[in-house]
Amino acid sequence: LGMFSELKFPVPWGHVAAKAWGPSEGCPVLCLHGWLDNANTFDKLIPLLPRDRYYVAMDFSGHGLSSHRPAGSPYHFLDYVSDVRRVAAALQWRRFTLMGHSMAFLFFSYCFISPQFCFLYPEMVDKLILLENLGFLLGPEDTEAWLKSKRMVIDRLLSLEAKQQTPKARSPEAALQRLLEANRHLTAEGGAILLQRGATETPAG
Repeated sequence: LGMFSELKFPVPWGHVAAKAWGPSEGCPVLCLHGWLDNANTFDKLIPLLPRDRYYVAMDFSGHGLSSHRPAGSPYHFLDYVSDVRRVAAALQWRRFTLMGHSMAFLFFSYCFISPQFCFLYPEMVDKLILLENLGFLLGPEDTEAWLKSKRMVIDRLLSLEAKQQTPKARSPEAALQRLLEANRHLTAEGGAILLQRGATETPAG
């Protein structure tokens, strides 16, 4: 397990880098590094662990060899959870063990990554290993609404990224109709005003 391979997973702003140890057919373990760390956090630990597992340690966006987000973009902790979901999808892992360290578990306004991912996607995680121990702290009255809204945000985002369709060209009349259907509170006059600046004319429409 001293030997590792480098991995790259494409994302809309570049790639997420990772390093992997062990047989790819082994039980999958996704390793999440800590605050201002990177995947090398696990270099000394992985060789001491069972050899029949496939360990993938990712660099969060802006860390290690992963691409930085575009200039001016904040690094919200829920975005890191989305990155975990992206990597799991790229690896085609439906169920895996999650091992988190430091930032990957710390409590920052409900934003520690490993427990948060488990809370949002419990069906994907068979075991949660926290190198420091702290649970997911959320008031019971907030649980259901938080879970529903945050998971919906991540799932819709990844679904849109997977489609990556070229925007459709429409006639001005069809574009206005589409806008009005999606915004029932708009008048035709208001929609036409918005489209003057909110649409781009091309040869196709």
